[in-house]
Amino acid sequence: MSRHGKYPTRESLIGTSAGVLLALALLSPASTLAQGDPERREAYYGETHLHTSWSFDAFIFGDTKATPAQAYEYAKGKPLMHALGYEMKITQPLDWLGVTDHSEYVGIIQTANTPGSELSKTELGKKLIVRDAADIQRVYLLLGNSMIQNKPFPELVAPKLAASIWDKNNAAADAANEPGKFTAFNAYEWTSTPNNANLHRNVFFKDGDKLPEMPFTSFDSQAPEDLWAWMDKQRNSGIELLSISHNANVSDGLMFPMEVNFKGRPIDKAWAEARMRNEPLTEIKQIKGQSETHPLLSPNDEFADYEIFSFLLGNPDGRFPKIPGSYVRDGLKTGIAMQSTRGYNPYKTGIVAGSDSHNGAAPYRQDNFFGGHARMDGGLKERMRGHLFTGLDTRLINPAGLTAIWADENTRASLFEGMKRKETFATSGPRLKLRFFGGWNYAGDAADHRDWVKSAYENGVPMGGDLPAAAGEAPSFIVWATKDPTSGNLDRVQIVKGWSKDGQSFEQVYDVVWAGDRKPDYITGKVPPIESTVDLEQATYKNSVGKTELKAVWRDPDFDPSVDAFYYARALEIPTPRWTTIQAKELNIRPPQNVPATVQERAWSSPIWYTPTDQQRNAAKSAGIRIADLKKKGINPLGEADLRKLLVEKDTWIKNRVTGAIFRLVWQKNGQRALWNVNPSDPMPQHFGFASADSYLGIPTSYEIKGNQVIEHFGNGPLSWTLYQSGAVTLMARSDEYGYANYEIIETPKHLVDLEKLKRSQ
Repeated sequence: MSRHGKYPTRESLIGTSAGVLLALALLSPASTLAQGDPERREAYYGETHLHTSWSFDAFIFGDTKATPAQAYEYAKGKPLMHALGYEMKITQPLDWLGVTDHSEYVGIIQTANTPGSELSKTELGKKLIVRDAADIQRVYLLLGNSMIQNKPFPELVAPKLAASIWDKNNAAADAANEPGKFTAFNAYEWTSTPNNANLHRNVFFKDGDKLPEMPFTSFDSQAPEDLWAWMDKQRNSGIELLSISHNANVSDGLMFPMEVNFKGRPIDKAWAEARMRNEPLTEIKQIKGQSETHPLLSPNDEFADYEIFSFLLGNPDGRFPKIPGSYVRDGLKTGIAMQSTRGYNPYKTGIVAGSDSHNGAAPYRQDNFFGGHARMDGGLKERMRGHLFTGLDTRLINPAGLTAIWADENTRASLFEGMKRKETFATSGPRLKLRFFGGWNYAGDAADHRDWVKSAYENGVPMGGDLPAAAGEAPSFIVWATKDPTSGNLDRVQIVKGWSKDGQSFEQVYDVVWAGDRKPDYITGKVPPIESTVDLEQATYKNSVGKTELKAVWRDPDFDPSVDAFYYARALEIPTPRWTTIQAKELNIRPPQNVPATVQERAWSSPIWYTPTDQQRNAAKSAGIRIADLKKKGINPLGEADLRKLLVEKDTWIKNRVTGAIFRLVWQKNGQRALWNVNPSDPMPQHFGFASADSYLGIPTSYEIKGNQVIEHFGNGPLSWTLYQSGAVTLMARSDEYGYANYEIIETPKHLVDLEKLKRSQ
């Protein structure tokens, strides 16, 4: 049901007369007159993920007292007291904010700890009172386990209590909302955590006058599919809303699944459409690390090791989350592989960032870092000591990310529409500014013209868009980045490309424009690292290298019109001191050795996608063989005995039929598998996971032969091979290549046989 006029919003108090609207247009920094002129859009920086004391865990973490109203004031620039008694103040006010307190038990702990409240007088309420550290752990486990097990306490989720707090939350957002100056979104976090895997979503509403009576919580269902179904019902009743998937790095591979959804049903077109209809954005960076990619997934990306978050999932099992399915670039590649093999893509997601701070305030800068979990990581000495907080070394947390939305004006409606069309980019904290356009007719000097932004919109699509059908030999892209005036200069801007063919997915990072006169490496094409000006002892740096602005037009040199692809831009600053180095200086100690001493802040654009026409797909020759076609011919997988006879203790030479790359595999009797890349210069699917194209020896792993599969492990998850005998050819299929047998066992390559003969003759 919709709520209309339950309490007055700022918009309703302003009125709608033409004279008032004109006055607002003249007074507002971004006026309503800009509506409909894409080239006049501005980047508005804000926060999609923030908790106050109304989140049960934030209160428990140690005297977080900030309310949603205070969180909005902090975002506007007003100081806020930390639980430890010092003042927190944002370095630069935000343009917008959505407070996203957990909908499960929202406001309950605060209410129970308010003397005289009805809840504080009940037996259960008395158990929720927090006095000391023992109470913190006891109450956290009591409520946290009930959420993980999906067994809520009925009296704590009673509609009367929960609806009252929901109304207060929305009243705070409406009171803080100042159209044209500051936008306060009505929002909350849906907190599904099955078996400690994080499947959280932040839900944002467009209009404060059109809200549900109650939020949908994980107590209603832990399945994302049910959240989307509820969202569809709200939309059908006139309530506009969208969800943002949580930083995926602790989702245990469940944020971007390949085969089955949360309910164990096959992922299909309807599921893909439901996700994209309701969930157009994903969080790529926050206090608990980044989710762009991981070195195991992107071994040839020298910047993939940025703020990797190591975390144990749950106690007492203490397992690390699965890596595949837990990172955005991997999800984007999975999506286009699905598009090319199945005809749908559930992961055409735009990019945002936030904090997930539980202080009611977030630190966005390395030199203004105060943690994100009240007393648990708010003290400088305790934080730098690296004590374990819920299994996390506090030195591994990092400043929050920011979301920038290209929008016509700073209002709920305009910003919401910007999020819907995915015209968003994320930064690691500083206010870099990033534009990214793709098209077929951009001239080489397109970015140099005075009205280049207008032309870029007219002749192409911005970040978050889809390239139209191929109208040229290769698409070209305009990238433009400017530095934050208060942060480091720019090192370079890159374009990350992903593509898929015959169920395999690939990636390539291109250096597009960079500072200085550095030359790309002759073999790798990579631009060398920029000089570091960081003084580690003093925790300072100089902006004597780098650029304040970088822009270029880049044409894809490897474009194949028959292949699905995505592109996104990544801008990097020069190295600057990490907060741990800065605070080590404050304590007069050496920077810790378990984290990098410097950091290269960055920004990520939302992707632009290219999808071939059916005619273009059909014109392409497939190198792989579909398993379904093998089965039609009566060819079944080899059994366990045949697999052992064929593979164990043998040198097995394998050719990737799609790329032509050749590998040597040895499945040893002791249950270990080793791999050698015969020709490191050959292209290979980056998700192969066994070897970088820059090394001969791949990463060994354990394996077992069970039934008709050879089961290995990669990134804390299983990956299996299935073998088929088709005449004299032995084909191999990987479990993550969408029904294709893309590999073939071959004889030892002739040049290696000749080399062995030569060695023996000497």
